[in-house]
Amino acid sequence: MKHTILSILILLIASVSFTANAQKSPQGQYSVKGVLVDSLLNEGEPYSTIRISLKKSPAKPVKLAVTDTNGKFSEKLVAPGTYLISFSSIGKHTVQKEFTVSETKKAADLGKVLISEATEMLKGVEVVAQKPLVKAEIDKVTYSIEDDPDSKTNSTLEMLRKVPLVTVDGEDKIQVNGSSNFKVHVNGKPNNMMSNNPTEVLKSLPANSVKSIEVITDPGAKYDAEGVGGILNIVTTGGGMEGYTVTLNGGVSNRGYNASGYGTVQVGKFTVTGNYAYNHNSSPRSYSSSGREDFTSEDYKYLSSEGSSKGNGNFQYGSMEGSFEIDTLNLITFSMNMFGGKFKNDGFSGTSMLNAQRQHAYSYNTVSRSESGWSSIGANFAYQRSFKKKGELLTFSYRYSGSPDNSEAYTDYEDIKDYPYDMDYLRNQYYDNDARTDEHTFQLDYTNPLTTKHKVDMGVKYILRNNKSDSKYFKADDAGKYELDEDLTSKFDQTQDIFAAYADYQLKLGKFGGKAGLRFEHTIMDVEYKYLPERNFDSNFDDLVPSASLTYQLAPTKTIRANYNMRISRPSIWYLNPFRNTSNPTNISYGNPDLESEKSHSLGMTFSSFSQKFNVNLTMNYSFVNNGIERYSFMKDGVQENTYGNIGHTNRTRLSLWMNWNPGSKTRLSVNASGSYADYKSDKEELHVRNHGFQGNFFGNAQQTLPWDLRFSVYGGGGTPGISLQGKGSSYNYYGFSLSRSFLKEKRLTVSVNTSNVFSKYNSYSNNTTTSTFHSWSDNKYPSRYYGCNISWRFGELKAQVKKAARSINNDDLKSGGGGSESSGGGQGGN
Repeated sequence: MKHTILSILILLIASVSFTANAQKSPQGQYSVKGVLVDSLLNEGEPYSTIRISLKKSPAKPVKLAVTDTNGKFSEKLVAPGTYLISFSSIGKHTVQKEFTVSETKKAADLGKVLISEATEMLKGVEVVAQKPLVKAEIDKVTYSIEDDPDSKTNSTLEMLRKVPLVTVDGEDKIQVNGSSNFKVHVNGKPNNMMSNNPTEVLKSLPANSVKSIEVITDPGAKYDAEGVGGILNIVTTGGGMEGYTVTLNGGVSNRGYNASGYGTVQVGKFTVTGNYAYNHNSSPRSYSSSGREDFTSEDYKYLSSEGSSKGNGNFQYGSMEGSFEIDTLNLITFSMNMFGGKFKNDGFSGTSMLNAQRQHAYSYNTVSRSESGWSSIGANFAYQRSFKKKGELLTFSYRYSGSPDNSEAYTDYEDIKDYPYDMDYLRNQYYDNDARTDEHTFQLDYTNPLTTKHKVDMGVKYILRNNKSDSKYFKADDAGKYELDEDLTSKFDQTQDIFAAYADYQLKLGKFGGKAGLRFEHTIMDVEYKYLPERNFDSNFDDLVPSASLTYQLAPTKTIRANYNMRISRPSIWYLNPFRNTSNPTNISYGNPDLESEKSHSLGMTFSSFSQKFNVNLTMNYSFVNNGIERYSFMKDGVQENTYGNIGHTNRTRLSLWMNWNPGSKTRLSVNASGSYADYKSDKEELHVRNHGFQGNFFGNAQQTLPWDLRFSVYGGGGTPGISLQGKGSSYNYYGFSLSRSFLKEKRLTVSVNTSNVFSKYNSYSNNTTTSTFHSWSDNKYPSRYYGCNISWRFGELKAQVKKAARSINNDDLKSGGGGSESSGGGQGGN
């Protein structure tokens, strides 16, 4: 670890030194300077695009630059002559000046140049130098994936480590704003499959198919009241590319291979885009060991297990978007998307039990073969009606989403010695668990900018959601024939009807800004058990969800924001499914269909400063939950059982820091770090547990453009042990390098190579759980060494943009995680 950190520091210092030396080279003996000033505010205009050309050749610029944070500029020129200099900023009229430099007058001072507001927004601004990667708005922070060179080689999960307010730990588990309870959207539309399996999906999704990632930490009243940590909105390249263009990508690594393609076609007023990606993964073998001490037994006290597994699988993603502009006031948009994956896994483990004197009690071996498949299919339609008043919109939307999730597994038991319980527990078994969620959503939104200072949003929504599972369990008889076990077989069906209405008000008054909203949700729930009809029930409940935020602009590029919001999380099928996974007879997992929605309150303060050279986003947040859905474990008749309950009381204080420094046009340095103090406790009668402590993580990245237009990137990071209600994890670290170069006209062909954790074949991760009835531990070794190469080729011409309705459907009301996100932890309800 010391050698790794030292190597990263040396590379960071070398990158900065290289840039500093490169910037010492002469730029020319002629110059022009001045300051660009806003004509109304009489303040310097920061980051305005500067374009300098000879008067005789105005179409051929000789210099491109931007003004600094105070609007000042000073540019070198290589030859005398008469020049034209123009300044352009978003929402401002372009200003052009003429000046002359000669042998007798080598420096031209333009003094104060005034720039005024435009009556219409400019269609575009030419971007020069390095584009800022992060943009902060009143309710979200956006990270531009497509402008980060590392996106050519990394997966979307790796890029998440760079995104402010997001952390990815050593087991690739994701947290948003310190919480593992968040929602995932794709192009502004929720995706249940991605919310339930964020790690697996984002690990398989190539970053070069993503345009940006939005972290919405203050969703406001227009979003559903769910998602405690907030919303991750994945904006794919299909959402912003323009005209006729096609991009093809391919890559190969020691873990597998991937391919993807994107295209846009426009015919008259009809525009359509398509995106497809395929990833095949074959990981090296993983190893695990675990142990448990049972405080309630002397005869069967010490349990230990050693095992290994190897798996492979594939992932596919596809999307299509289209729009038809009926006229200037009427727009129809539609989209379809598909995610899916199928993974196979083979494992072997040996289990032994000792008594209090550490003498043999019993032992057996387990051979397992499993296959799991998950997918999501979505379709969206929206009609948008615009009015003569700019920004006034009425939008009707419909959305369908289906998320089937199927898994099956065979478990065989061998070399059984002295097993004291009913041998029925160790009969070879097979289970087939089919679960799915289907949603139909209807939504009507209206937005009206009453004046330049006041704006209102309001809308209504209806969601029809159905969660269901059909779990069949089979056990082999003495002849080896599998027969249905009716005691373990279950069929569960939950229907939710959700009616919602919201209203938002926004105010912009000079340097002050404010936003307040209120959302009302009424839920009707009906639950049925086919084989246990006595457990059927229905219920109705209401939720009133407020939100508010205030902003103050300290300077043109500096903002401070305070916010409060309340969020709720309804348990998804992963948490509700009563299916009992008994493939490991010493460690059983199942869901809890009696779970209630959890409610979270959050207070935050954010400072943002964004400039061409230095960017910083600093956030302090405090949140608390009094009925949190937590996974917990307990001993029952010598068996560890794992399930979920509304048992958590959580208080968390978190400080997050994101910084980016561009010391020169060819260098970028960034840091993403956070620290928090969490206090977990439960008053559940059989638990009465409390756990608290500090957690922290750090990520650093340096990017350097070398001679011959080679782009080099190095990154590294790590974190302290994570804390949960009943346990504690371990610290972790990682590092990586990449090198890329673009070829052909307009850099249409890009070749890149990358590697991570090259000096470590495996990463180890441990976890400890302590309760009043047992103490358990586990150590897992995951393959970490990675190396691969990628090729990207773009062709076509840019002509028109795919238009989208300004409002779309966002269903955020299911608690994420559960199944796929914790599958490595040893079995969950619903798998």
